[in-house]
Amino acid sequence: MKSYSILLNKSIDTINFGKKIAKKFKTIGTIYLYGNIGSGKTTFVYGFMNGFNYYDKINSPTYELVKSYNLKKVIIHHFDLYRLIYQDELYEIGIQDYLEEDSIFLIEWPKKGKKFLPYPDLSLFFFYKNFSRYVKIFSHSKYGQSILKKTIKDHE
Repeated sequence: MKSYSILLNKSIDTINFGKKIAKKFKTIGTIYLYGNIGSGKTTFVYGFMNGFNYYDKINSPTYELVKSYNLKKVIIHHFDLYRLIYQDELYEIGIQDYLEEDSIFLIEWPKKGKKFLPYPDLSLFFFYKNFSRYVKIFSHSKYGQSILKKTIKDHE
């Protein structure tokens, strides 16, 4: 598992980072999003959606657990599991139906539902250090490794 860290000074940096990652994705894949509240997870999702030409406001689906976007070339499911109490709640909302589709999954707070979630291609850890925001990217699959390599190349 390889990793790489990127400094994200401003929200626009996080949005642009999301766009760049989206441009490297095809029509399937899974990204786990980690970080404290306000660390940039939903801002990343907004940028990622911009990469697929979706520019409407993005709200984290904290209360409904999932928000799906049926775009021209791809279906994107944005999960926010922050309020999930039991993993079995994912089964109750029909997670298996989402998993049957060829889609992209962007999952905030994935630890709360690992039992039912697809294995990630990438994990992104958003964090603060010395008053600056960073993201640390980990790859977990060959697909994820190719995206990580392209991302590193973009930042060299």
